[in-house]
Amino acid sequence: NIFIMEISTNKVVALSYTLVVDGDVIETVTAENPMQFIFGTGYLLPKFEENVSGKVVGDSFDFKLSAKEGYGEENPDAIVELPVDIFKIDGQIEEGLLTVGNVLPMQDSDGNRLQGTIDEIKDDVVVMNFNHPLAGSELHFTGSVVSVREATESELKNGLFNEKAASSCSSGSCSSCGCGCE
Repeated sequence: NIFIMEISTNKVVALSYTLVVDGDVIETVTAENPMQFIFGTGYLLPKFEENVSGKVVGDSFDFKLSAKEGYGEENPDAIVELPVDIFKIDGQIEEGLLTVGNVLPMQDSDGNRLQGTIDEIKDDVVVMNFNHPLAGSELHFTGSVVSVREATESELKNGLFNEKAASSCSSGSCSSCGCGCE
């Protein structure tokens, strides 16, 4: 009698899936290179986890998340006009930097890092949108469960990809890949 492991808290889950938004395929994750995460530890949208909870290897899923259950409605306050001058380095703006659709890493006055998309460029201001790119969108996921296993002590403590260990580095500076200290 083989014990079939269900997706539940602290299980390492691997999924293959396709994400469709407004009829367009936004993301495809294959079984050969699945998305892996520790279930129930806050890595994924709660409603996403709710929809795959209890499934076993080989099970398929097909569900939609409303904008509210996904990345939220678009927040008009997250669209801001910033003076062109802040994009200058040594008095110059890097060529090609200010292009509609470009996503730029920014920092707010509290030091929080944000990703902003350039919506519009006017004479002396740049209109930046700090909403998640999928805010206001219904998300349609279809896919299947590739594997389910117990998480190890180390994975629960440090994260599946050691990302929790990386964030507690003494130097405070970690590489962008999150795989350890520089």
